[in-house]
This record gives sequence, C-alpha cells and structure tokens, in this order.
Amino acid sequence: MSEPTAMSCEELLKALNDYVDDGTVAAVCREFAEHLAGCNPCQVVVDNIRKTIRLYKDGEPYPIPPRCAARINAAVRAKWAEAFPAPPS
Repeated sequence: MSEPTAMSCEELLKALNDYVDDGTVAAVCREFAEHLAGCNPCQVVVDNIRKTIRLYKDGEPYPIPPRCAARINAAVRAKWAEAFPAPPS
C-alpha cells in the first residue's frame, strides 16, 4: 500500500476557510497539521488569518495610520479608474 500524498500549499490554501473556521474536520486538521509542521510560509498565512479573524471578532477598531490610509485610497481609486475609465468628453 502506498503512502498518502502530503498536502501541497495549493491544497492547503483551498481548504483554509474550513480549517480556520471549523477545527472539527479531523482529516483536514491532520493534513493541515502535517503540512504546517514543515511549511513556514503556510504557517505565516494561517497565523495572519487567525489574527485577522480575532481582530474582527473582538470588534476593536484598528486605527490605520494616515499615510497608509492615503496609499490605500490612492490604490483603490487607481484600480477603479483602470476598471471603469471615464467616457470621452
């Protein structure tokens, strides 16, 4: 009998919502634990998602520094203008 194939980073990312939201899916949890044990980039992704969810659930506002907010606004406006160009005058 052959060994089961280890979960790839791509497979981990596809199943990430189930893992982060509901830790009761035993097979997925085992595979995640095995993959995460040896994959630092995926550990960072999962940790950041957990922290984001925790911040959201705690309901505490997180102030965005003004320079960062300005950069985000400029990037969103540029993407909007790219996606929805103004009609010619």
